[in-house]
Amino acid sequence: MAPLTGTEQHRWWKEAIVYQIYPSTFKDTNGDGWGDVKGITSKLDYLKELGIDIVWVSPIYKSPQADMGYDIADYKVIDPIYGSLEDVDHLIAELKKRDMKLMMDLVVNHTSEMHPWFLSSRSSKSSPKRSWYIWKTPRRSSTGEPLPPNNWAQILGEANSAWTYDAATDEYYLSLFTPNQPDLNWENPDVRAAVYDVMNFWLARGACGYRMDVINMISKDQRFPDAAEVLGPGHDYHPGGAYFVNGPRMHEFLQEMHREVLSKYDAITVGEMPGVSDIDEVLRSVGSAAAELNMIFIFDIVDIDNEPGKVRFTLHPWDVHDLRRIVRKWQRAMIDRDGWNSVFVENHDNPRSVSRYCDDGDRWRSKGAKLLALMQTTLAGTLFVYQGEELGMRNVPRSWDIEEEYKDIEAVNFWAKSKRLYGGGKDPAKMALAREILEKKARDHSRTPMQWTAGPNAGFCEAGVVPWMRVNDDWRDVNAEKQLAEGKEGEEMSVWRFWQRGLDSRKQHKDVFVYGDFETVGDDRDEVFAYVRTGERGGRWLVVLNFSGKVVGWDVPVGMEVETWVAGSWDNEAVEKKGKGRIELREWEGILGKCKD
Repeated sequence: MAPLTGTEQHRWWKEAIVYQIYPSTFKDTNGDGWGDVKGITSKLDYLKELGIDIVWVSPIYKSPQADMGYDIADYKVIDPIYGSLEDVDHLIAELKKRDMKLMMDLVVNHTSEMHPWFLSSRSSKSSPKRSWYIWKTPRRSSTGEPLPPNNWAQILGEANSAWTYDAATDEYYLSLFTPNQPDLNWENPDVRAAVYDVMNFWLARGACGYRMDVINMISKDQRFPDAAEVLGPGHDYHPGGAYFVNGPRMHEFLQEMHREVLSKYDAITVGEMPGVSDIDEVLRSVGSAAAELNMIFIFDIVDIDNEPGKVRFTLHPWDVHDLRRIVRKWQRAMIDRDGWNSVFVENHDNPRSVSRYCDDGDRWRSKGAKLLALMQTTLAGTLFVYQGEELGMRNVPRSWDIEEEYKDIEAVNFWAKSKRLYGGGKDPAKMALAREILEKKARDHSRTPMQWTAGPNAGFCEAGVVPWMRVNDDWRDVNAEKQLAEGKEGEEMSVWRFWQRGLDSRKQHKDVFVYGDFETVGDDRDEVFAYVRTGERGGRWLVVLNFSGKVVGWDVPVGMEVETWVAGSWDNEAVEKKGKGRIELREWEGILGKCKD
């Protein structure tokens, strides 16, 4: 067994429980059908009771909302749809009263096209801010028409170019995500200084740190070459990530950011770094001596059902063996090589986890949601919970009309592309596949309003108000009010109460679950994912997870005996299992046991 993590490596942000809020659908208090900052403040006691330490709020800055706030027009102003700076100051003060903290979302790979920086940049080739963004002269068609500088595809709509033409100056600007989100030119030191100024502004105001949006895309290969044509014939544009994901100067820029800003604060930092799965490369950012970031979001689990090497909107079969391999890889990598993990399976860019990894039907939804909670609360790393995950919220019904109800720009672009290529009877099978992909993987699934009560609009907004996005049809059965009332003696524990207990156990036994050693047990061919967590003082704990959706038998390893089964996704039935030998696991059953010394 590898040496255990020593107490000298304990840090507050490693032990903290982070709760991500998608503000537009969390809680509306002013009757406009859109969530707001005051709505977040009104639910702090709920979050405190759950066991949350840090509230991470997705962008609330001034924005035209082309990509739900990830297109920022002013980093130091709160969008009126959410409230004001004074509202955020009050939120920070109320969090502090409860010994909680606020984490902001830093989006600095790109801005909005309406940001004053970009308005100046596009106004003239001689603008002082022209070089704040990435401008290139066009290629030309045989008839002289302007063409994009290369064949990179737009990330949120791969049928489109990642470049946007500006007729006034006869140049293209790079806009990897949408034309409304021009990429900043991090090669320019003035851009980096402006970013650091924004970071200092919020840290000085009381924010505890940042989630950094696509921070591994800030450095581009300055040759801007064509991408490999991986999408095949019929596609004009192709993913260009090889030339901007963890680009040539990314580590240099992150080290400078740490030196100029982060080293002056005891801040939490987590980088969103899609497209990176190499241990050596990840540790260059999150190793204890890296002086870059505390941790990153590693996407292997949320990419588990993507076709390898393809875009997100694909489908690929997976099973528990894939999950075991991924978790073991990153748990062991960080323990053996002194890095740090984030732990998550759900966020605003992915579908609901119980629908994705388990069976979200009425019979099994709560069992699967508890299974996922048990896994996450017992893995090493900083734990992130997404709003509604603690209730076991699920994907929207397949009966919803895609064109009417799906709002996200990624889904809208994908559906429009699919209709253009395959609609009108051209290829019914591919149209059916496109529908299935959206019904399983659209970002809209995790962005429906938070389900607070069984009342009108699920308590997200008042009766008579039309929320900007439709409430999931199951709100009368799946809501916070109901789940907080459940779990009395003799009743099944609600998903919320199970999460609450798991978070409390994680804090009580942080020596084991946050800092302890990790090793998988059992045969890799098993239909069960099992592992042991061991603390320097807290002993050994066995976690057994049945992701098969059927009853299976499993053998406790020879030489190991469970003294007490302390928790299970089937509640009290877990304690009835034997401590050694062969045990039976029901559908979607996860169990946690304290082993004998």
